[in-house]
This record gives sequence, C-alpha cells and structure tokens, in this order.
Amino acid sequence: MRDVEIAALARDQHNRVSRAQLLGRGMSREAIRHRVATGRLVVVDEGVLAMAPVLETDEWGDWMGATLTEPGSYLSHRSASTAWGFLSFPRDPMTITRYGSGGPERFGRIVVYRSLTLGAHCTDLRGIPIVSVPRTLLDIAPSVSDRALARAVREAVRLERTTIPSLWDSLVAFRGRRGIRRLSTTVARYTGLPIERARSGAEVRALEVLRAAGRPLPALNARIAGEEADLSWPRLRQIVEIDGGPFHLDVGEDVRKEAVWRAAGWTVHRLPSDDVYEHPHRLLALAP
Repeated sequence: MRDVEIAALARDQHNRVSRAQLLGRGMSREAIRHRVATGRLVVVDEGVLAMAPVLETDEWGDWMGATLTEPGSYLSHRSASTAWGFLSFPRDPMTITRYGSGGPERFGRIVVYRSLTLGAHCTDLRGIPIVSVPRTLLDIAPSVSDRALARAVREAVRLERTTIPSLWDSLVAFRGRRGIRRLSTTVARYTGLPIERARSGAEVRALEVLRAAGRPLPALNARIAGEEADLSWPRLRQIVEIDGGPFHLDVGEDVRKEAVWRAAGWTVHRLPSDDVYEHPHRLLALAP
C-alpha cells in the first residue's frame, strides 16, 4: 500500500486511519512500524494513526479516531452532544459506545460505554459514526443539569436536528431506559411552542416564561414592515427585541429597524438576553 493510498483513506476520515484498515489493505506490520519510526504516520490512539502533521485542535479528527479504535464504535454521550452542536464539553475524555454490556471503562483519553440497544439509533455525521440525536439526548440526560438538558433539547430543535414530535416518537422506543423520565419532562416543556422558528436560546426561554405566566404567546421572528422582529403581538402592535447573540451585533442596524417599526405604528421594547434567564420578571413587565 503506497503513501498516496494511505493519504486518500485518511482524507476521507478526518486524517485518521486504523491499523486494522491498513493491514486489511495489504500493508505489513513492518511497513506500518517503519512509517511510524520515520514520522510519516503518528500514533494518536490505540490502533489509530494519522498522517503527519497532526493538529492539536482537530476535534473532528479526534472524534473520528475514537470511533476507529474498534469496529462498531459510535461517538456518543458528551462527545456526540458537542459534535451535534447541542452543548460543549471538553474533548478529554472522548466518549463512544460499542455493542455489549457492562459499565463504562476508560482507555487513555477515551471512555467506552456498552449498549445492547444501539440498533437503529446510529447514524453518521460528517463521516463519523455517531448515535442519533434522540439517543444522544438520552445518553446525557442522567448526567447534566436540568438547565443544560433543556438547552440541549431546544438547540437540537432550533438547529433542525430533530423536532419535538420526532423526540416523542423516540421516547416510546427508549421506555424504561435510564434518563427517560428527565428527558420526557424536558421535551414536555417545549411541546406546543414554535421553537423551530427561534434564532436563539433566549427566544425559546422567553416563550417558556410567557406561557408559564399565562401570557399571550407572541409571533416569533415574524416580518413586520419588511423587518424581522424577535417577539411580536400583531393585535397590540407591540414588539420585544431580545438583544444579544449573533443577530444583534450591529447596533446601527438594530436602531434602523426600530425606527422602521415605530414609523409603522408599533411600540418597540428592548431587553438584554441575560435578563430573559436571570430576571424573567423584566420580560413580563414588557409583554402584554
């Protein structure tokens, strides 16, 4: 097996190859050892190599490598949550799940979980074997805070990784599993809320606060006078803009939009996104 062939395989796997893959393609153990000794290949995990140089910040490569340590390994738990974009966790340790039974074991920088119920709950993300979105949420449910689990669920929907109805369907299949009660309770919080239209977690939290207080729910990110408003109550011609996050970095643009709405006869209020979480009464004071 030539170096160009190794490079092609590594390119498709985030610069990672397994020793088993190289042997399966006809490379001898001596040839692998020679390439490691000369620095052309770098050992990154047990049975996993990379083409030099290896970037220290290559999280996708590290996740790929973790799943290559043994056939039938899937990124799961905290690593899967980070890869899907729901929550962020440190890369060390990386977490994977393989078929089998028994408690988690740590091998170097990888924690291996075992499961007899992986079945149809596996997919791939950018070529990396990974457990499904609902399964990822179930995996982290027992070990994260209520607030973190709520954020993971709403981000999963907001990022269009899943929907609330799809999560309910998956919960039926997970019945009796550890974490199912916490996850079901969290999913119920968002049932009936249009969180798929949300641009930020603060907007979703605002909907929760308003519903819990028995207030009329606003339209979310509706276009008013040609401009998109965060929260709006058309009958009352009232808008609440939640400042913060990537959609409110341009102060001048926010001022321009507000002027357009006021000229069209709307009342506009502004609220920092932190207040939605830390001081929800301030949102209630502005909402009808």
